[in-house]
Amino acid sequence: MNIINVDNSNIDTEHICCAIADKKGEHCVSSKKIWLKECYNDGLIFKKLDVRGKVFIEFIPGENAWCPIIAEKYMFINCFWVSGQFKGQGYANKLLEECISAAKLQGKKGLVILSSKKKMPFLSDPKYLKHKGFQVCDIAEPYFELLYLPFEIGLEKPRFKECCKKGVTDKKGMVLYYSNQCPHTEKYAPMITEIAKKRGIDFTLLKYKTKEQAQNAPSPFTTYSFFYEGEFVTNEILSDNKFIKFLDEKD
Repeated sequence: MNIINVDNSNIDTEHICCAIADKKGEHCVSSKKIWLKECYNDGLIFKKLDVRGKVFIEFIPGENAWCPIIAEKYMFINCFWVSGQFKGQGYANKLLEECISAAKLQGKKGLVILSSKKKMPFLSDPKYLKHKGFQVCDIAEPYFELLYLPFEIGLEKPRFKECCKKGVTDKKGMVLYYSNQCPHTEKYAPMITEIAKKRGIDFTLLKYKTKEQAQNAPSPFTTYSFFYEGEFVTNEILSDNKFIKFLDEKD
């Protein structure tokens, strides 16, 4: 099976995510594709295995990452996913090699990626990354780790911006920050907003529409970050049932 590039020439016909398959989810997938098209202008590269499945890597120059980091001349891995039947067959290694080659070709200093102290939903596996030579270069509350793979010794380390290091926001009540970096957000963000409204809960939904907004976020994971009374709660994209459970626990 081959690794292919998904770009403006084929994005309208290529399958980018098998997790949302029914017709009701088409607008969610299209929201991700629109986001990709906009980011192509900033140097984003999307590579995937030529199958219908979640086997892909997506990366962009650090200066244009939708993440509050300082990573000049590094390539930021925005999303790296190998799942299901495709695990354990070397595809993760192959995709990572493709990313390294592309970064070196562009004269980058190395790679940088957002991860966590232990494996968390929607974040890349720190155990695998550290096995491949990635090192921790910065941390942010409550569990985020910024990992980097330098191509040379003695290079300046990427780091988080101060705005995201403490895991707090000045907004009260329940606040959800999100973007269209993942197709799931366009489905579940409005869904839990509606649930909160029906319960009369103070809920604020804030969408990052530009990289500049994302680069000044209160949390490193700008795809989805949920806060309660100013404190970060989770980066996991909450289903309706999980959100209702959270609400019931707060009652």
